[in-house]
Amino acid sequence: MNEIILTFLVAFSGIFILFVLTSIKIVRPIERGLIERMGKYDRYAEGGMQFIIPLIERMVRVNITEQMMEIDTQEIITEDNLNAKVDLVIYYKVKEDEQSVKKSKYKVEDFIPQITRLAQTTARNVIGTMPFKEVNSKRGKLNEDLAKILKNETGNWGVEIVRVELREITPPPEVQDTMNKVIQAENTKRAATDFATATETQADGVKRANIKEAEGIGQGRRIVADANAYKIKVENEAAKKYFRGNAQKLKQLEITLGSLQNNTKIVLGTDNKQILKLFDLNR
Repeated sequence: MNEIILTFLVAFSGIFILFVLTSIKIVRPIERGLIERMGKYDRYAEGGMQFIIPLIERMVRVNITEQMMEIDTQEIITEDNLNAKVDLVIYYKVKEDEQSVKKSKYKVEDFIPQITRLAQTTARNVIGTMPFKEVNSKRGKLNEDLAKILKNETGNWGVEIVRVELREITPPPEVQDTMNKVIQAENTKRAATDFATATETQADGVKRANIKEAEGIGQGRRIVADANAYKIKVENEAAKKYFRGNAQKLKQLEITLGSLQNNTKIVLGTDNKQILKLFDLNR
């Protein structure tokens, strides 16, 4: 009897432990959970530990992080009848609010292939109305237009189209050769223009340097001429100021010598004390 009770307790403990383990569900921060009871939606589970009733409830996990979807390369006929190969990349994510997470599971069976087909169809419709040159030169606007259309179409699925990128747009080989030649010619023209501009700039620099040098020489000569003129002016002013008195003294000396020759006594002024105070030729 004790063995039966012990066996029952062990079995019950095992079942209880299994029940507890299967009732605990962990929802990661990058996920959201939809808990269904008996096949009907019951409640919304955010990140953390969640408890469900085994065999009665189940949890469906939904990834809410941004993901990338590569669209297979397809040939699209442009408006000017060129078969362009187009390679698309789509970035999307499920919105994390409860209604959007529910829509991503209950409004569409599997939104990934749905978005793929929709992107291919949208690309054909949009690119098919444009010439190849415009498609190749207006990728940014084309990406925005494709993303806008996809957002409108997938809005009821709880999915957000983050952005769309045209990764590759490959024209037919003969068109590619022509484009390469055009690009090469444009590069050659640009290089020639840059060389001519550089040469002109260099010549202009030499010209300005010569002008500056000539201006410097002229300015130096003017400075020397001004210095010489100032020197002459100062000398003239000094001559007028100092040599006038000396000339008067020289005249006085000449008169004195003439008087002395005539045996005349002359008293010299105080300014001529260095020569004589009194001359008397008869002494």
